[in-house]
Amino acid sequence: MSKIGRKIIKIPDSVNFEIQGQKLLAKGPKGELTLQLSERLAIQKLNQEIKVSKKSDDKYTKALHGLYWKLIANMIEGVNIGFEKKLQFTGVGFRAEVQGDKLILNLGYSHSSEIIAKANISFKVEKNIITVSGIDRQVVGQQAADIRSLRPVEPYKGKGIKYLDEIPRKKPGKAAKATIAGA
Repeated sequence: MSKIGRKIIKIPDSVNFEIQGQKLLAKGPKGELTLQLSERLAIQKLNQEIKVSKKSDDKYTKALHGLYWKLIANMIEGVNIGFEKKLQFTGVGFRAEVQGDKLILNLGYSHSSEIIAKANISFKVEKNIITVSGIDRQVVGQQAADIRSLRPVEPYKGKGIKYLDEIPRKKPGKAAKATIAGA
Protein backbone atom coordinates (compact mmCIF):
# COMPACT_ATOMS: atom_id res chain seq x y z
CA MET A 1 0.00 0.00 0.00
CA SER A 2 1.22 3.48 -0.80
CA LYS A 3 2.41 5.20 2.34
CA ILE A 4 1.93 8.67 0.89
CA GLY A 5 -1.49 7.76 -0.53
CA ARG A 6 -2.81 6.97 2.96
CA LYS A 7 -2.17 10.51 4.21
CA ILE A 8 -4.98 13.04 4.42
CA ILE A 9 -4.64 16.23 2.36
CA LYS A 10 -5.55 19.41 4.25
CA ILE A 11 -7.34 22.13 2.27
CA PRO A 12 -6.47 25.73 3.28
CA ASP A 13 -9.34 28.16 3.89
CA SER A 14 -8.41 30.21 0.81
CA VAL A 15 -8.89 27.21 -1.53
CA ASN A 16 -12.27 25.99 -2.82
CA PHE A 17 -12.10 22.27 -3.79
CA GLU A 18 -14.95 20.57 -5.65
CA ILE A 19 -15.52 16.97 -6.74
CA GLN A 20 -17.70 16.52 -9.84
CA GLY A 21 -17.78 12.77 -10.45
CA GLN A 22 -14.20 11.89 -11.45
CA LYS A 23 -13.30 15.52 -12.23
CA LEU A 24 -11.59 17.56 -9.53
CA LEU A 25 -11.59 21.37 -9.47
CA ALA A 26 -9.43 23.56 -7.22
CA LYS A 27 -9.87 27.35 -7.08
CA GLY A 28 -7.65 29.64 -5.09
CA PRO A 29 -6.13 33.12 -5.00
CA LYS A 30 -3.60 32.26 -7.77
CA GLY A 31 -6.09 30.67 -10.20
CA GLU A 32 -7.86 27.40 -10.86
CA LEU A 33 -6.79 23.89 -11.90
CA THR A 34 -8.69 20.75 -12.93
CA LEU A 35 -7.71 17.09 -12.81
CA GLN A 36 -9.41 13.98 -14.16
CA LEU A 37 -9.23 11.26 -11.49
CA SER A 38 -8.59 7.66 -12.54
CA GLU A 39 -11.55 5.27 -12.48
CA ARG A 40 -9.50 2.95 -10.24
CA LEU A 41 -9.51 5.47 -7.37
CA ALA A 42 -12.14 7.02 -5.13
CA ILE A 43 -11.95 10.40 -3.41
CA GLN A 44 -13.79 11.72 -0.37
CA LYS A 45 -13.98 15.28 0.93
CA LEU A 46 -14.71 15.67 4.64
CA ASN A 47 -14.83 19.29 5.87
CA GLN A 48 -11.44 20.70 4.85
CA GLU A 49 -9.72 17.34 4.27
CA ILE A 50 -9.40 15.01 1.28
CA LYS A 51 -8.86 11.26 1.38
CA VAL A 52 -7.83 9.27 -1.70
CA SER A 53 -8.58 5.53 -1.63
CA LYS A 54 -8.12 2.57 -3.99
CA LYS A 55 -10.99 0.52 -5.43
CA SER A 56 -8.79 -2.59 -5.89
CA ASP A 57 -5.38 -3.87 -4.76
CA ASP A 58 -3.64 -4.65 -8.04
CA LYS A 59 -0.13 -3.35 -8.75
CA TYR A 60 -1.18 -0.63 -11.21
CA THR A 61 -3.81 0.80 -8.84
CA LYS A 62 -1.26 0.93 -6.02
CA ALA A 63 1.04 2.98 -8.24
CA LEU A 64 -1.79 5.35 -9.18
CA HIS A 65 -2.77 5.80 -5.52
CA GLY A 66 0.39 7.67 -4.52
CA LEU A 67 0.62 9.47 -7.86
CA TYR A 68 -2.87 10.96 -7.70
CA TRP A 69 -2.44 11.85 -4.02
CA LYS A 70 0.60 13.95 -4.97
CA LEU A 71 -1.12 15.46 -8.04
CA ILE A 72 -4.05 16.58 -5.85
CA ALA A 73 -1.71 17.97 -3.17
CA ASN A 74 0.21 19.89 -5.89
CA MET A 75 -3.07 21.29 -7.27
CA ILE A 76 -4.03 22.66 -3.88
CA GLU A 77 -0.57 24.08 -3.19
CA GLY A 78 -0.38 25.59 -6.68
CA VAL A 79 -3.65 27.53 -6.54
CA ASN A 80 -2.86 28.69 -3.00
CA ILE A 81 0.89 29.50 -3.07
CA GLY A 82 2.20 28.68 -6.56
CA PHE A 83 5.49 27.16 -7.70
CA GLU A 84 8.69 28.63 -9.04
CA LYS A 85 11.99 27.46 -10.47
CA LYS A 86 15.10 29.63 -10.60
CA LEU A 87 17.73 29.32 -13.29
CA GLN A 88 21.13 31.00 -13.38
CA PHE A 89 23.03 31.77 -16.57
CA THR A 90 26.77 32.33 -16.72
CA GLY A 91 28.81 33.45 -19.72
CA VAL A 92 30.35 36.50 -21.34
CA GLY A 93 27.69 38.41 -23.27
CA PHE A 94 24.81 36.23 -22.08
CA ARG A 95 21.66 38.31 -21.53
CA ALA A 96 18.00 37.70 -20.79
CA GLU A 97 15.00 40.01 -20.87
CA VAL A 98 11.24 39.70 -20.62
CA GLN A 99 8.98 41.30 -23.25
CA GLY A 100 5.33 40.68 -22.40
CA ASP A 101 4.90 36.90 -22.21
CA LYS A 102 8.18 36.20 -24.05
CA LEU A 103 11.61 35.50 -22.60
CA ILE A 104 14.37 36.61 -24.99
CA LEU A 105 17.77 35.01 -24.41
CA ASN A 106 21.11 35.93 -25.97
CA LEU A 107 23.31 32.93 -25.22
CA GLY A 108 26.32 33.39 -27.48
CA TYR A 109 24.66 32.07 -30.62
CA SER A 110 24.34 34.12 -33.82
CA HIS A 111 20.63 34.57 -33.06
CA SER A 112 18.58 35.23 -29.94
CA SER A 113 16.24 32.54 -28.58
CA GLU A 114 12.63 33.32 -27.74
CA ILE A 115 10.62 31.29 -25.24
CA ILE A 116 6.88 31.95 -25.18
CA ALA A 117 5.25 31.45 -21.78
CA LYS A 118 2.71 28.65 -21.55
CA ALA A 119 -0.68 29.23 -19.87
CA ASN A 120 -0.46 30.55 -16.28
CA ILE A 121 3.35 30.91 -16.47
CA SER A 122 5.31 34.11 -15.89
CA PHE A 123 8.97 34.99 -16.26
CA LYS A 124 11.09 37.38 -14.22
CA VAL A 125 14.75 38.29 -14.78
CA GLU A 126 17.05 39.84 -12.16
CA LYS A 127 20.73 40.20 -13.12
CA ASN A 128 21.65 36.65 -14.19
CA ILE A 129 18.75 34.77 -12.56
CA ILE A 130 15.60 33.76 -14.46
CA THR A 131 12.53 32.92 -12.35
CA VAL A 132 9.79 30.76 -13.89
CA SER A 133 6.61 30.82 -11.80
CA GLY A 134 3.09 29.47 -12.14
CA ILE A 135 0.36 27.39 -10.53
CA ASP A 136 0.91 24.02 -12.26
CA ARG A 137 4.05 22.31 -10.96
CA GLN A 138 4.52 20.10 -14.02
CA VAL A 139 4.24 23.01 -16.49
CA VAL A 140 6.64 25.17 -14.43
CA GLY A 141 9.21 22.35 -14.37
CA GLN A 142 8.85 21.67 -18.10
CA GLN A 143 9.19 25.35 -19.01
CA ALA A 144 12.34 25.63 -16.84
CA ALA A 145 13.78 22.47 -18.44
CA ASP A 146 13.10 23.90 -21.92
CA ILE A 147 15.02 27.07 -21.02
CA ARG A 148 17.90 25.07 -19.54
CA SER A 149 18.14 22.88 -22.65
CA LEU A 150 18.95 25.91 -24.83
CA ARG A 151 22.47 26.11 -23.36
CA PRO A 152 23.31 23.42 -20.76
CA VAL A 153 26.35 24.09 -18.59
CA GLU A 154 29.52 22.94 -20.32
CA PRO A 155 31.94 21.05 -18.02
CA TYR A 156 35.17 22.99 -18.63
CA LYS A 157 34.42 26.68 -18.06
CA GLY A 158 30.97 26.35 -16.49
CA LYS A 159 29.24 28.55 -19.08
CA GLY A 160 25.55 27.97 -19.70
CA ILE A 161 22.20 27.78 -17.90
CA LYS A 162 21.75 25.78 -14.71
CA TYR A 163 19.22 25.50 -11.92
CA LEU A 164 20.12 27.77 -9.01
CA ASP A 165 20.73 24.84 -6.61
CA GLU A 166 22.44 22.62 -9.23
CA ILE A 167 26.15 21.89 -8.91
CA PRO A 168 27.51 21.15 -12.39
CA ARG A 169 30.30 18.63 -12.88
CA LYS A 170 33.63 20.28 -13.67
CA LYS A 171 36.35 18.56 -15.71
CA PRO A 172 40.02 19.44 -15.63
CA GLY A 173 41.27 21.05 -18.81
CA LYS A 174 43.86 19.69 -21.22
CA ALA A 175 46.80 21.37 -19.41
CA ALA A 176 45.70 20.04 -16.01
CA LYS A 177 45.45 16.49 -17.38
CA ALA A 178 48.99 16.68 -18.80
CA THR A 179 50.51 17.65 -15.45
CA ILE A 180 48.62 14.90 -13.61
CA ALA A 181 49.67 12.22 -16.15
CA GLY A 182 53.30 13.41 -16.27
CA ALA A 183 53.80 13.43 -12.49
